[in-house]
Amino acid sequence: MNVVELEIPEERVGVLIGKDGEIKKLIEEKTGCKLTVMGKHNVVKIECDDALGFMRAKDVVSAISYGFSPDVALKLLYDENLVLDVINLSDYLSDNALRRIKGRIIGKEGKMRKQIEDMLNVNISVSDKHVAIIGDPENVAAAREAVMMLVDGAQHSTVIKFMERKRRDLKTRSLDWL
Repeated sequence: MNVVELEIPEERVGVLIGKDGEIKKLIEEKTGCKLTVMGKHNVVKIECDDALGFMRAKDVVSAISYGFSPDVALKLLYDENLVLDVINLSDYLSDNALRRIKGRIIGKEGKMRKQIEDMLNVNISVSDKHVAIIGDPENVAAAREAVMMLVDGAQHSTVIKFMERKRRDLKTRSLDWL
């Protein structure tokens, strides 16, 4: 039996449960796991016999806790090729720099975040101290690199050129498979 307790922000507990408990029920049905939400402590306990179902349930709960909508997080259940990667910005930054760097990642009116998502075919959520990315492993790795370039102070134009190159490389690689 696999068991884990995940801490989840208070404002995300309702999102995880969903209207009439539908999101929680769906995760339980698709993974074969039991989810117990301990609202007082903002903790979700996941219990599961199936290791694969356990990992998937854990990823979906984590994705929702990092700010993804249930629709995006549930993609992790339906497509086994998708992965969740989380960058902890507090490992790299002081609290003063955190706000500025999050602003660089999001960009003016959300343009930079949207560009990363569109160019690399990933979903990104920027929360308090984390950047979470969902997508195919190669695309997620490229998006992580783009985010880290922004954290390190690279200009937006440099990051966009990097992503264009990566996108071409990924397309070429996928055509080689055919």
